[in-house]
Amino acid sequence: MNSDKWRLAIIGSLTLGLAPFFPEPHIVGKIRWVAGGARGMAALDWFDLALHGAPWAFLIYLIISETLKALKK
Repeated sequence: MNSDKWRLAIIGSLTLGLAPFFPEPHIVGKIRWVAGGARGMAALDWFDLALHGAPWAFLIYLIISETLKALKK
């Protein structure tokens, strides 16, 4: 069951997390926009950032939680 979580996180990050792929991944453009001050971002843009960022957040959560479990042993 644990491998299913990893598979979901990795596939989600590489598909939804990066789509559309050209000219650059959508999440990269949104992060640049936020880093530049997020001027002109509407509610839909924030939702889009959350949608494309969710698989990455889940992958980061899995990495941190598994690392902490390994360190406790």
